[in-house]
Amino acid sequence: RKLERDPMNYWLMKSEPSSYSWDQLVKDKKTGWTGVRNFQASANMKAMKVGDRVFFYHSGEGPAVVGIAEVSKTYYPDPTDKTERFGMVDIKPVMPFKTPVTLAEIKKDPKFKDMVLVRASRLSVQPLTPEQWKQVCQMGGVKG
Repeated sequence: RKLERDPMNYWLMKSEPSSYSWDQLVKDKKTGWTGVRNFQASANMKAMKVGDRVFFYHSGEGPAVVGIAEVSKTYYPDPTDKTERFGMVDIKPVMPFKTPVTLAEIKKDPKFKDMVLVRASRLSVQPLTPEQWKQVCQMGGVKG
């Protein structure tokens, strides 16, 4: 009998490249995603499982999806949160995009009209549908 595995979930996590960039994640080989102080973003991180895939999104200047990371440790307390209300996850890099996929490209494609990035663009940790994941991977020239 085949072992039933939970389906993989897909996410997008934003970081200002000046604060923490894709290149820094690659250099570090993993990072703890600290500093999230939004309840919806925090709830999204609580739902993450080890092995879930994550788009690494550079926000701010030249907003774009630049790479794929993977959740390597599930939600645990964030030591940078003095209120002890928020947690964090660990992620590790998987692969860079051949071509970054810009926010402008995503916004002009009607397939993405319901994507959280388009509807609630300020949310720092967002869920994606498998279809959105596949489409953005194609646009970025990678097999996700």
